[in-house]
Amino acid sequence: MIRTHVLICGGTGCSSSNSMLLVDRMEAEIVKQGLGDEVKVVRTGCFGLCALGPVMIVYPEGTFYSRVTPDDVEEIVSEHFLKGRVVDRLVYRETEGEEKVEVPSLQETGFYKTQLRVALHNCGLIDPEQIDEYIAMDGYAALGKVLTTMTPEEVIQLMKDSGLRGRGGAGFPTGLKWEFAAKNKVPQKYVVCNADEGDPGAFMDRSVLEGDPHAVLEAMAIAGYAIGANKGYIYVRAEYPIAVKRLNIAIGQAREYGLLGKNIFDTGFDFDIETRLGAGAFVCGEETALITSIEGNRGEPKAKPPFPANKGLFGQPTIINNVETLANIPQIILKGPEWFASMGTEDSKGTKVFALGGKIVNTGLVEIPLGTTLREIIYDIGGGIPNGRKFKAAQTGGPSGGCIPAKFLDTPIDYGNLTRIGSMMGSGGLIVMDDTTCMVDVARFFLDFTVDESCGKCTPCRIGTRRLLEMLDKITSGNGTLEDLDKMEELCNYIKANAMCALGQTAPNPVLSTLKHFREEYEAHVVEKRCPAGVCKKLLRYEILPDKCKGCTKCARNCPVGAISGKVKEPHVIDQSKCIKCGACMEGCKFSAIIKK
Repeated sequence: MIRTHVLICGGTGCSSSNSMLLVDRMEAEIVKQGLGDEVKVVRTGCFGLCALGPVMIVYPEGTFYSRVTPDDVEEIVSEHFLKGRVVDRLVYRETEGEEKVEVPSLQETGFYKTQLRVALHNCGLIDPEQIDEYIAMDGYAALGKVLTTMTPEEVIQLMKDSGLRGRGGAGFPTGLKWEFAAKNKVPQKYVVCNADEGDPGAFMDRSVLEGDPHAVLEAMAIAGYAIGANKGYIYVRAEYPIAVKRLNIAIGQAREYGLLGKNIFDTGFDFDIETRLGAGAFVCGEETALITSIEGNRGEPKAKPPFPANKGLFGQPTIINNVETLANIPQIILKGPEWFASMGTEDSKGTKVFALGGKIVNTGLVEIPLGTTLREIIYDIGGGIPNGRKFKAAQTGGPSGGCIPAKFLDTPIDYGNLTRIGSMMGSGGLIVMDDTTCMVDVARFFLDFTVDESCGKCTPCRIGTRRLLEMLDKITSGNGTLEDLDKMEELCNYIKANAMCALGQTAPNPVLSTLKHFREEYEAHVVEKRCPAGVCKKLLRYEILPDKCKGCTKCARNCPVGAISGKVKEPHVIDQSKCIKCGACMEGCKFSAIIKK
């Protein structure tokens, strides 16, 4: 009889830290110590605390181990599973260096106790490759309820009443989108899941697909019933091999159980799903470009209208929802629209999943009620900024979003508020920056990404973003002027007004938001020829402090271009005309005698 379940994260983050090897070692050691009939290892999806991976949870007691390595396995099995003694050194600690702690459960940690998991409710709890575990968590009950007790019109009304908005970027009401497609009385319609998650630093959809793929399949079937479609496609990035593997396993299992295919639940409703792999083009996250790619053509957007709900895939009415949007739907069906609408704000109902990254202690995946403030996310859940640094900005919405300065830390996060302060929700990437970050360089980074990812179909995006990038390169190299700042702002507004698709229309957002909130940094670059954060290499200046320099000559010996001179036991100097700003001198100085300005 199984008395202990060992849940080990099998998501991409922990897999990259050898969690799969950890699973194999654990299973072998359990058998070796004669516990094969008592202890079961379960490969799950992402727990969320990616910074602490590999993560292991032991049930029924809920002991939370972090940063477990294969070398720890023998001790855990012999001490915890065999003798009942928790391995204290591996137990998660809220504070680094904490000596003695109560053994916490996952839900008792600061990272989790203010979260509310809806889209992620099964991630980290079930084996995503076992359909029976999904069914045990009420999986496919929502589909059964819809097919046997509700009309398509009732399903659409329920979605409208819930207030669920698309979690992929623009936040369009999901029920309204379904209603548009349902009104088209044609024999063939399609449901498409947009899993082409391309924002730098975003991994929300990937984690849902890796941890709870059946939730997406169930939601697509519900959407198919609501609009009158019998075919679905999941467009997923080829760079997500674990997600693709688990999706294909889930589709096969659902077909075997009669939950996809013909005559589902003996109701006469037919619905099946196929996957399509994206080749890594960011523009294919835009719905019309995605459709074009599924059809086998080059992924380029089309002018709208017509919208996909009227004329989409293969010219037929099509609804496109992203992974997180779909993951909410079975829960809304089972618990009711009022339950979902009770969370969040008047403008933005429910919860939102964010991928926390950048200069933050607890990098990982979080799900919070909309309306939670940025301060709560960064400090209460994220654990604050490492090394006692000062918070400077948060970037939301990826290359399409904007940078939020510290003065908006207490702004409730929802669709409307983010737009009002010059950013956007996007798919949910949230990159935290501290006072060592150069905001001009941040804008340049995202423009560089957008230029590279532009499909080139329209001139404002193809040429306009490249001109913007050239201006930013000019500024970060110390050759910019105040006139360039005005030209950039004018060009940004032109691109926003004239680009064909959302990629081009939102590409200027990082520039506009940093110009608005951090204009003094731009001015320092162009007027003083100085990067206040000390990031832009061509604007750096290394200097030796005479009162601290001991004349040890190490800096001179480390300099690759011979830019440092001086006698032994006397202060040295740097020839700025020769210095290549590599920083080797500063790294090697034991006396903190070299500064970067």
